[in-house]
Order: sequence, then structure tokens, then C-alpha cells
Amino acid sequence: MVEDGSEDAERAAAEAEAAAQEAEQARDEASEAREQAAEARDEAAAQAERVEEAVELVAPVSDPVLDTGVRRIEAQVDEDNPFGRPGRPMGQRGPFRIAFIATLGVAAAALLVDSVIIARQVLILILIAAFMAVGLDPAVRWLVGRGLKRSIAVLVIIVAALGFFGGFVAAVAPPIAKQSSALVKQAPAYVERLDNNSTIKRLDDRYHFVANLRERAKKGVNLDALGGLFGVSKAILGIIASTFTVIILTIYFLANMPGIKRTLYRMAPRTRRARVGLLTDEILNRVGGYVLGNLATSLVAGLATFIWLIAWGVPYPVALAMFVAITDLIPLIGATIGAIGVTGVALFHGLPVGIATFAFYVAYQQFENYVLQPRVMKRTVDVAPVVTIVSALLGAALLGILGALIAVPIAAGIQLLLAEVAFPRQDEL
Repeated sequence: MVEDGSEDAERAAAEAEAAAQEAEQARDEASEAREQAAEARDEAAAQAERVEEAVELVAPVSDPVLDTGVRRIEAQVDEDNPFGRPGRPMGQRGPFRIAFIATLGVAAAALLVDSVIIARQVLILILIAAFMAVGLDPAVRWLVGRGLKRSIAVLVIIVAALGFFGGFVAAVAPPIAKQSSALVKQAPAYVERLDNNSTIKRLDDRYHFVANLRERAKKGVNLDALGGLFGVSKAILGIIASTFTVIILTIYFLANMPGIKRTLYRMAPRTRRARVGLLTDEILNRVGGYVLGNLATSLVAGLATFIWLIAWGVPYPVALAMFVAITDLIPLIGATIGAIGVTGVALFHGLPVGIATFAFYVAYQQFENYVLQPRVMKRTVDVAPVVTIVSALLGAALLGILGALIAVPIAAGIQLLLAEVAFPRQDEL
């Protein structure tokens, strides 16, 4: 009996303890509920205050846009967004945005074109220097392949080029000056000899051009027609300054050609950089080959002219041969210009010699146009004859003689890009 009573007492004590814990938990929950209710009352009161403040700031009905309270209500101001909730982003194709961007594009294009026009003389010098550097780069790379450092190779090529042209000018300048002076002095005598030719005399009786030639020959070179002595000096100084600028830029481009090419290659995406590099190297090789090929054909023209004039005893062979070599550098019309000049001088020496010289240049131009130049250009730039003619005409129309010189290698580069890039993509479509 005693044991049963003790078990009942323990059970009652446990139940009392559990009831006490439940009562304490209930008190805690009630206390928490009271706190939450107090916070809710405070938040409601704060919200009510904000609403009252907004209502107090409401502007008259006639001017609601300028009212701060209306703006706060419409902007949905709260604690997280004290200046209102952000609105939706503006459309990317809004008319104002499109018009503004288009206006900026037109203004930038106009500014770029105007800048190019202002700096066109400097840009032409840079283009000439780059063209010469690309033309001399194969020789520099040949020396580098033989073990020389690039700086030493550039120095050797520049010294050799300057030495060649300097020695050439020093060798031909005195004869040219002497023969040119003699040509000017003998001009009246040549005009007088025209009267002795029956054909020329009949033409002069109709057109009266011999008297005009005689008057011009007696006057000689008139400095007033060249803008006076000051104008001639200014022109000479300008040519000297441009020449030094081209030489310095050529040296810089040659010395830094690998770095310049690396910088240009890095502008291409990494996945296409290798192919871009190969295509660019091929284009530069064709430009260099074109320069060397053009120099070779001009040298042949000059030597052929010199030999012909010596064989027929035409005066001033050195000056005329150099004139033909220089004019032959001009595509399409250069050889014709040189032939007309030499034929005119040969006519003064004698009508049969003049006719023979004319026939010689007709035959030589056929040889150069259909045998020599196609073989040289086929090995260097690989451009079809019709492309050569069209590109030279377009280049001459755009940039004059310089445009005609650089048009053919540019056309070769475009032809390569079409064959390797554009046409394969079209074939895949």
C-alpha cells in the first residue's frame, strides 16, 4: 500500500510540473503576441501619419503636378524606395533615341570626312611611305633570313637605297643639266629647222603654229609663269621637306613592321587571327612584288630608250632615257607620255629618225604590255589584265598618279580576299 501511494505522489508531482511548464509557455506566447500587436499598432500609426502628411501636402486640384505629396503617392514612396519605385526602362527603339543616335552618326561622319580633307597632304605622305616600306620589306626579310638583325637589315637597305639613288642622281645630274641647257638653247634652232620641212611648212601655212613656237623658244623659261622666284623656292623647299618626311616615315615603318602587323592582327578575333595573318602577309607580299616589278619594267624601258637613242645619234640620250624610266612608273599612260616626249625630240633631229622612234615605241609598248609586264605582274601580284586597267583608271581618278600606282596592289588584295573569304561563304549558302 505504501508503494502505491508513493507512485501516485510522483505521478501527481510530474503532472503538476508539466502543467507549470505549459503555463509558462503560454505566458511567453501571450507576451510575444502583445509585442507583435504593439508593433502592428506602431506601424499602423506611422502609416497613418504618412498618409495624413501626404493628404496635408495635396496641392489644389488646379495644379496637382507641382505638389510634393501627389508625387510621393504616385511614386509609391516607402522605406526601401525613399524616392519612389523605379519605372520600366525606356524603349530601345523610341523615336527620340533613334533620331538622336542617327544625328550623332551623321555628325561624326561629317567630322571624319572634314578631318581627312584637311589632313589629306599628310595622309598622302604617310601612304607613300607605307607603300615604299611594304615594297622594301621583302629585301629586309631576305637579309633577316640570312642571320642579320632587323635593325641592321633596315639600315643596310636604307643606306643601299639612298646610296643607289644618290649615286644615280650624282651620275646623271651633270649630263642632264648640260644636255637640258643645250636643249633649251637649241630650241630656236630646232624651230627654224621646221621651216625647211615641206610637210611642216604646209601645215604652218594653214595653222600658223611655227611662229608661236619660235616666240616661246626665244623667251625660254619664264619664272613669272611659275609664280616668280619666291614661288619656285617655296615649291622646292616643299618638295625637300616632303621627301625627308617620306624617308623618315619609311625608315620607321620598316623598322617597326613586325610590331605594326602584330597590332593590326590583334584587332581580329582570336579564333580568326591566324587566317587574317596569312591573308595579310600574302597581300603585303603582292604589294612588295608589284613595287619591285614596276621598278624592273621602268628600268628596262629606260635602258631600251638609251640604247635606241645612242644607236640613232639622237641628242640628250641620258636625260631622255631617265625621263622615260620615270614616266614608265605611271601605269597605262606613263609609257605613252615618255614615248611622245622622246619622239618629239627625235623629230627635231630628223623626220626619218622621228618616224623610226615612233615605230620603235609602238613595238616596245606591245612588248611591254603583252610580254614583259604580264610576266612580271603574274609572278608578283597575279592580277588579270582587265582588273589592272580598271583599277589603275579608278585610282588615277581618285588620287592622280599616286592612286594609279597603288591601285593595282590594292586590287590584288581585294581579289585575294574575294577568292579566299567571300566566294567560299557564297558557295556554302
